Amino acid sequence: MLITNVDVYGLNESIIASGYPMRTDLPCQMENKMLSFERAIKLGNAESNTGHNSFMKGIIVQFDITYSQAFTPQLQRYKFFEIISSMSKMHRIHKMNFDTCFNEYVLPDTKVMMMTLQKKYNDNPTKENWNTLLYNCPLGLMLTMRCSTNYLSLKNIFNQRKNHKLDEWKDFCKWISVLPRFQQLTGVKFNDDI
Repeated sequence: MLITNVDVYGLNESIIASGYPMRTDLPCQMENKMLSFERAIKLGNAESNTGHNSFMKGIIVQFDITYSQAFTPQLQRYKFFEIISSMSKMHRIHKMNFDTCFNEYVLPDTKVMMMTLQKKYNDNPTKENWNTLLYNCPLGLMLTMRCSTNYLSLKNIFNQRKNHKLDEWKDFCKWISVLPRFQQLTGVKFNDDI
């Protein structure tokens, strides 16, 4: 797994907004940033689904991720995890370089088989040859996509996936834990022994 082109938006603004529920005047003056951050830490460490940490929805994270097909179905179950754009197996499998697009767990014989099926389809692009190529593609196919999510969703993902059997989830959780102020605002800690 590879995560690149990471952008975090709205961190300071959302920390300040965490105090809006308790305001008694209009927020026209800049509040003491230290007080805002201390309050945000307290609210961000609240149990999920209490609503107290909802300000974290405003801390937007966008990134590119190169991932295996084994990782994809589990990632797509999160409601607040948007795929902006991605490589397309459906449109490009007949042109993909399987020497570079398969991870290290795909057996050499499988690569040879896929290259054979790819050539068979390209030489004779029938529906049958297409389906044979597509449905024999291993889960070790690596693709890249651009994603958008937020700190609240990432906190939930971290808590649900940090002990997952698939190593890519551990790598993803480790990456989550080093986002700016993430550990402070959420109280989650990544332990390499997980």
